[in-house]
Amino acid sequence: MVSATVGRGAVLAAVALSLLAVPARAAAGGPATPVPAALPGPDTAGLAEVLRSAVARGAPGALARIDDGGRTYRVTQGVADRATRRAISTDDRFRVGSVTKTFSAVVLLQLVDEHRLALDAPVNRYLPGLLPDDRITVRHVLGHRSGLYDYTDDMFASSVSGFEAVRKKVFTYRQLVALSLKKPRTNAPGAAYSYSNTNFVVAGLLIEKLTGQSVRQAYEDRVVGPLKLKDTFYVHPDTAIPGRYARGYLTPDTAGAPLVDATEQTVSWAQSAGAVISSARDLDVFYGALLRGKLMSAARLAEMERFTEVTGTTGYGLGLRRRDLSCGVSVYGHTGAVQGYYTYAFSTKDGGRSLTAVANTSNNGRVLDTLAGALESAFCGKPATAAG
Repeated sequence: MVSATVGRGAVLAAVALSLLAVPARAAAGGPATPVPAALPGPDTAGLAEVLRSAVARGAPGALARIDDGGRTYRVTQGVADRATRRAISTDDRFRVGSVTKTFSAVVLLQLVDEHRLALDAPVNRYLPGLLPDDRITVRHVLGHRSGLYDYTDDMFASSVSGFEAVRKKVFTYRQLVALSLKKPRTNAPGAAYSYSNTNFVVAGLLIEKLTGQSVRQAYEDRVVGPLKLKDTFYVHPDTAIPGRYARGYLTPDTAGAPLVDATEQTVSWAQSAGAVISSARDLDVFYGALLRGKLMSAARLAEMERFTEVTGTTGYGLGLRRRDLSCGVSVYGHTGAVQGYYTYAFSTKDGGRSLTAVANTSNNGRVLDTLAGALESAFCGKPATAAG
């Protein structure tokens, strides 16, 4: 289903879905390009094709929502629940996975604004003895340049058995850090980008130490409440998603094996690195507000947007990704992968247009790669027709 609404919800259009999808491919190389003064309108037919392809490649369902000024576009395909066959909806809640990292980074950058934290100070200044190297700074942690080994590489070496071993388990932050420290570091502090969930477990410890609150309370007081995010929750260690939600299905490593319903879990293995629950509407509001400077000072936002190049078309700042699209537009946000869900949540530099796209499966690279095409459709519009 595809719909577009203006203001309070007048339906503008509906388009038929194509049988196959061919996701657009990002152009290689080159620095980030400023957003043009006026973006082309979203390609909702192309977006529908992307979601249709994600379902054809193994996702039970997929959804996307674009918020563009006063106009909202909603696109869905497939089901939220394989047992009941209920159609997936853009109003459904879901587990956002590593999109949580931006929430954690926002809280810590607010603490920098409050002069309670210094980005270039050693983590051990605030958490004495936690890490084996005093050279690891808060900035290194938030930018994945600490060199701390990602303990989840071992934890989920086998997708289903690894997940079932931790589905109901409750960890402390320090237990997770200890798992990381059993392995050598991947690089010297600051020497290279190396994505690691351990970094944002350390971020959770910093939040709790400096605020005197739980991570849940810090999110609620500093992000959820001020932005009135009605679908955003941090329920750890509870296992249920409140209200209406899409069930999540883990794809086993063995080809042809049945999907595993992974909806109910503590997500204690991730916590401040990946345990937030939200909706497409709330994530659009969150990233739009963040990029418009509503959550921190201009100076802190500039720090967040100091990107380390990861590939020719991607960069990583402080809990924030940049992706450069084929049309020359760069968008900012985060991706998320948690058992049962893939998420892309990105906004333009000025926060004027935001997209959240979700598929309710994981451990399926074809679905993940396909879903990336939603960015091209949402921000680049319809592909130009080749002359001749």
